[in-house]
Amino acid sequence: MTDTILRPYTSTDVAPISRIYRHYVEHSVATFDLEFPGETFMAEKFGHMVDLGHPLIVAERAGEVVGYAYASTYRPRPAYRFTCEDTVYLAPEAVGQGLGQVLLGAVIEEARAFGFKQMIAVITAEGEASVALHRKLGFDVIGLHPKLGLKFDRWLDIVHMQRAL
Repeated sequence: MTDTILRPYTSTDVAPISRIYRHYVEHSVATFDLEFPGETFMAEKFGHMVDLGHPLIVAERAGEVVGYAYASTYRPRPAYRFTCEDTVYLAPEAVGQGLGQVLLGAVIEEARAFGFKQMIAVITAEGEASVALHRKLGFDVIGLHPKLGLKFDRWLDIVHMQRAL
């Protein structure tokens, strides 16, 4: 981990972030996207978060993006303005090395500094490592939604987790 740097997102990160996300769209149930939305969509999505000032962190090793994390609006209605949802994705070769914890910890701190008061995690239930990571960083399970999404011809449960900031 000593060779990993965390830094703010820049527009030059769109291609490597897209590559990471595309892997999860095509090979996992970590996201319910069935098709990769494209780099233009990703650039707009991340640009919008930057415009809002929301936490958006990139992990880099030897000049290569190996992960990213962000916290952004949980729901668009104004009453939710102090609640955010976190997201963490790692390049496949960076999984299992503690980087997820480092990224999520940094996003929690930045979300608190931004002024968010609550953080929500929405996790596919079979993502046991993600559930464990969130528990380790102070999240509690607040709900289970059975058979909420269909991907790869399987019905998937969703776990909601929450922590105060």
